[in-house]
Amino acid sequence: MLDRVRLRNVGPAAELELECHPRVNLLTGDNGLGKTFLLDTVWWCLTGHWPHDVNPRLTVGFPAAPRDAEAPATMETRFRWSGRAGNYVAKWSRSEERWTRHYSGAKSLVIYAHADGSVSVWDPLRNYPGGNEFSAWESERYRYARRGGRAAYVFSEAEVWDGLWEETQSRRTPVCNGLLVDWSSWIKEQDRGNANAMQAALEALSPGGGDTLKVGPVQRLSVKDARDIPTIQTPWAGAVPVLHAAAGVRRVCVLAYVLTWAWKEHRMVADRLGEPPTGSIIMLFDEVESHLHPRWQRTILGSLRNLGKVLLDGANLQLIVTTHSPLVMASAEAWFDSEQDAWFDLDLEGDPPCAVLRERPYLRHGGAGAWLTSEAFDLATDRGSVEAEEAIVRARALLRDPDPKLAEVRAAHDALRAALPEVDVFWVRWNAFFERCGGTP
Repeated sequence: MLDRVRLRNVGPAAELELECHPRVNLLTGDNGLGKTFLLDTVWWCLTGHWPHDVNPRLTVGFPAAPRDAEAPATMETRFRWSGRAGNYVAKWSRSEERWTRHYSGAKSLVIYAHADGSVSVWDPLRNYPGGNEFSAWESERYRYARRGGRAAYVFSEAEVWDGLWEETQSRRTPVCNGLLVDWSSWIKEQDRGNANAMQAALEALSPGGGDTLKVGPVQRLSVKDARDIPTIQTPWAGAVPVLHAAAGVRRVCVLAYVLTWAWKEHRMVADRLGEPPTGSIIMLFDEVESHLHPRWQRTILGSLRNLGKVLLDGANLQLIVTTHSPLVMASAEAWFDSEQDAWFDLDLEGDPPCAVLRERPYLRHGGAGAWLTSEAFDLATDRGSVEAEEAIVRARALLRDPDPKLAEVRAAHDALRAALPEVDVFWVRWNAFFERCGGTP
């Protein structure tokens, strides 16, 4: 598992350090402060490759470079696996314009769900590690991956669905058949082992109740389209082709497929090589709430937390997740354990302001609204509109004023009337104050 990533002279701050916990690691912060960048660098520290370098069709995952080109820049990583631990340092070579390092020898399967729907997968048995310096043991360990010659499996959003292909001078070879072909063939298999695994993943990722995803039969979209398309069975519309499903359902299907496919392929290679499969999976998930209804946002973290037991033969799953959702943050209150889980927040501090990453104590706030005003999101109120927040902030200032002017109080009252519903709890305090000042509620 990943213990720590420390960046010096690279990224949004002069120094950033992420001390990972073994189960769930939550990252919050405003747009532009470096959450996605941090996930990109974690991926590189684990695999030695930048996603965009592996697949230039991606619009994310670009290589990182030093903030100050003339100063030393390092990325330090600490791993722990099978009772072993080690620190590994990557240094920026200005003359070569690349990062050089001793490869860490991490043995985890690494999956990165990008915010735009693309996905990156790195398998310690099937992909060769970045960097050029290996011990003799590592060279033997990666004989299969080095012979195969692939750096990683990096899918654009379309390639997740339609397949990833390798272009050579003589042929076009499928590296992965893609969700549509694989899932359809799994449904039609006699033993249905892969189809059952996919169904188990979908059920584990569903919020439960009436929203549990169930797989229907394959269908054709039209007489002009020869593809077999998997369907999702719904109680209100019957079997819906997955290509017609809602964006949130499609993203959950992609996640279930990638996890099923990556683990199935890893197990296959381990069996062929006579080696045990990895006991750990590290998953990076950027904006975990994307496209998900609030019912799903409340359960997605807990579902991912338990997925190792359901789908991955009991392997340990370490999650590093970014989110802008107060519901996602609130959803962890029932099970968050500071020994296994952590919350990190990126914020601007100092003069001039600089991005700072801090591990904050995870405290129960009791609901999504209270999380909006926490250090995770830094809003002044939990009201939904900017107008309501501005009206309340203005009214609060008058509540603290020892000699409020009646005209100002009435103007604030009118602003509250325009922005707040009659049932808002703020009226209880404000109306009493308004009457004392001489107004009529």
